[in-house]
Amino acid sequence: MIGLDPGEEQLYRCLVRLTTARAAELAERLGRPREEILVQLEALRGKGLVLPTGPEPDAPLRPLAPDVPLGAALLRRQEALEVARAAVTQLTEEYRAGMRRRSADHLVEVITGARALRERLRDLQNAARVEVLWFCRANPLAMPGQENVEEFDALARGVHYRAIYEREMLLEPGALADVEQGVRAGEQARVLDRLPVRLAIVDGRTAVCPLVRDNSSGEPTAAVIGRSQLLDALLALFESHWLMATPLRSSAPPVDPGADGYRPDAEEVRLLSLFVAGVPDKSIASQLGVSRRTVQRRLADLMTLAGVDTRPGLAYQAARHGWL
Repeated sequence: MIGLDPGEEQLYRCLVRLTTARAAELAERLGRPREEILVQLEALRGKGLVLPTGPEPDAPLRPLAPDVPLGAALLRRQEALEVARAAVTQLTEEYRAGMRRRSADHLVEVITGARALRERLRDLQNAARVEVLWFCRANPLAMPGQENVEEFDALARGVHYRAIYEREMLLEPGALADVEQGVRAGEQARVLDRLPVRLAIVDGRTAVCPLVRDNSSGEPTAAVIGRSQLLDALLALFESHWLMATPLRSSAPPVDPGADGYRPDAEEVRLLSLFVAGVPDKSIASQLGVSRRTVQRRLADLMTLAGVDTRPGLAYQAARHGWL
């Protein structure tokens, strides 16, 4: 949770469930030393999340609503994102100015043709050792997801993959199954409404970014960018969008039940994952092989289990109870 470390968050959630409790009771329920609980309670008091119910030293404690005190932390995070976006804009302008002064051959390697682009992406993934980052937009230029077998080889040897998918891409036939296969293999996947560019970054050292189509051949072109301020800007662009994107989970259910003891099954996890990612009911129904009415009924059932009567409330409670 923004503004809280894991221990403070666990303690605050416990107090929320109990509504009031003394430090000794919290220590017993959480199985942690009382001294540690006292230190974290003091930290929560300082953050405006806990208040004693009376003046006596050992008075029971009660939780306060988190929206106001933690809202400031959220605002700072949003401000940081705006700073990152501004930096990317400034560096992009600097890059364009430099391109006007110098030949592109001095700054980047330009490759032409879908086949050449596909082979370069494969070579880079085969050489990856740490992490591969993707911006995956709809209608890929060179390598559809089902053809990217190099990802699974890289994942198997310990390379991390983080991919952000444009929501429109998930609506393509078979796209969700391809994404889920990658997630099961270890890929971290997230979803956004729109992505600014297609992009791949390997080990923080090399980026591939498609350009305009070649005027003579009509083939796609792409820039292969090495270590530079432009690459730093592209890395910042990816990280800013990663923070905003919605996680996309596999259909495998969570290992532990939620706070209320309920654990959604594999089909419900997949349904919730698509719902939270903002996929329309009709498209969810198509991906799950059920009717739109069935999707709406299952969501209504989950809303009842979560104790809410709105869809935004279901999304919040699904995250709160650890259903995704």
